[in-house]
Amino acid sequence: MNDRLVTGRPIDDDLGFEVSLRPRRLDEYVGQPQVIANLRVAIEAARGRGEALDHVLLFGPPGVGKTSLAHVVAAELGVPIKATAGPIIERAGDLAALLTALDHRELLFVDEIHRLDAKVEEILYPALEDYSLDLMIGSGPGARSMKIPLKPFTLVGATTRAGLLTAPLRGRFGIVHRLDFYTDADLHLIVTRSARILGVPIDEAGAAEIAARSRGTPRVANRLLRRVRDFAQVRAGGEITATVARDALALLEVDAHGFDEVDRRLLLTIIQKFGGGPVGVNALAAAISEEPDAIEDIYEPYLLQHGFLDRTPRGRTATRRAYEHLGLPVPDAAPASPQKKLF
Repeated sequence: MNDRLVTGRPIDDDLGFEVSLRPRRLDEYVGQPQVIANLRVAIEAARGRGEALDHVLLFGPPGVGKTSLAHVVAAELGVPIKATAGPIIERAGDLAALLTALDHRELLFVDEIHRLDAKVEEILYPALEDYSLDLMIGSGPGARSMKIPLKPFTLVGATTRAGLLTAPLRGRFGIVHRLDFYTDADLHLIVTRSARILGVPIDEAGAAEIAARSRGTPRVANRLLRRVRDFAQVRAGGEITATVARDALALLEVDAHGFDEVDRRLLLTIIQKFGGGPVGVNALAAAISEEPDAIEDIYEPYLLQHGFLDRTPRGRTATRRAYEHLGLPVPDAAPASPQKKLF
């Protein structure tokens, strides 16, 4: 399901557009005001002292701008950035090669840092604390330890699952920020800015219509903008108005809340096959032919945050808002939990 139009994860045709639409400086970055304010202070302080910025951990749902923010931090510091991903660093030697190649104050960005191999992660600890690598050379009685000094650098780690980070690794980040879903007002500004960069005529109502269906995610907003742009070019003379945006998104089966067919199927499955819930994530995954991790990482966060789904110790439950959105009769209040009757 990675090719869903409203998924926060990148799909193939995002790659060519995302770089051109990314903000370059903190002043251009829309949303996350508390995060930006704190980073601005830390960056100015580090730049003023001529030191490397403290290590930064950014976590949050897919598509909310973690990678973009890492590049902005590097630009504000005036240093190069090297980017990689946790699964790519398979051996300690791979990490050693990356770290020894870094210049003074340079920034290393590691996406999906929670997927680092445990042995690689252990090599990273002294690098983050003391700017040195402790490596074992050889094996058996002839083995010896070698300490390799590193130039001061900044590690920026990004993850969608901060809970999977080990405590020792998380504790070595001095700056930790969560990036939340964006408001419609922020997404409206992002859509307007992206349309200007792409040279697409769009009015305020058209931008608002796209923003409202973007699931709180800039990546989805930019993706929907490109799809609506195509529709406007073919059927509406090229300009995006509210009517054009609504017609285009209806054709793409994206409803007023940004739900696509998969979201509706997930909610309908809970309501129609499991009586509204609660239902375990494994049973739900089997019913919609999806992986449990995909439900927890991709589908659930938006549904939970906007009140369409409830997660309880006994499983997932569809809320009153889900019934109303799907046009289904809302059942009477659920009976008291059997657990309460025990006391």
